[in-house]
Amino acid sequence: MSDSKADKQETQTSPMAGRFRGYLPVVVDVECGGFNNKTDAILEIAAVTVGMDENGLLHPEDTWFYRVQPFPGANLEESALKFTGIDPYHPLRIAHPEPEVFKDLFKNIRRKIKDEHCTRAILVGHNAHFDLGFVNAAAERNNMKRNPFHPFSGLDTASMSALAFGQTVLSRACEAAGMDFSNEEAHSARYDAEKTAELFCIIVNKWLTLGGWPP
Repeated sequence: MSDSKADKQETQTSPMAGRFRGYLPVVVDVECGGFNNKTDAILEIAAVTVGMDENGLLHPEDTWFYRVQPFPGANLEESALKFTGIDPYHPLRIAHPEPEVFKDLFKNIRRKIKDEHCTRAILVGHNAHFDLGFVNAAAERNNMKRNPFHPFSGLDTASMSALAFGQTVLSRACEAAGMDFSNEEAHSARYDAEKTAELFCIIVNKWLTLGGWPP
């Protein structure tokens, strides 16, 4: 007797896909030249994937980090550059054109989606709508049809932290979760993405240990 289509789909579903309805959580942080995703440059972007162990607990896995050249005509706000400490035109800054960065990043994420038998990525971020807006704007600007992220949904660790720890600022949420956090290293896309990934895993794992998952 042959397996039904539903049975085949069930055997192909990974624990990660089952936990997040077929979506792969990918933690993203962008550092930018302002707040307007249509006009302001992306200067750094980092993405962190998460994995799941045999007990259903999440842990950060791979990190991809890129320094990005401002796209032609991009706006750079002086206040934003002072806040991040990024000099876009420093002679020792190894940065790559925006189309190259997003082509490579999206390729890596799509590969991970396939490995986990997921259907799409969902962006996880601290104030996720901000990062997703810049990612979507870059994909549109560079005519990238295969953006792996859900176009408007995200998982927001600021909201999750408000529920779990009564904090919404990343540094304070990390401290409340028992994590180390360096204000000197903050506002680097790599550092903030990796700390956000760690925080996300702690909150999801806490929910599991409290009996909130599986249903």
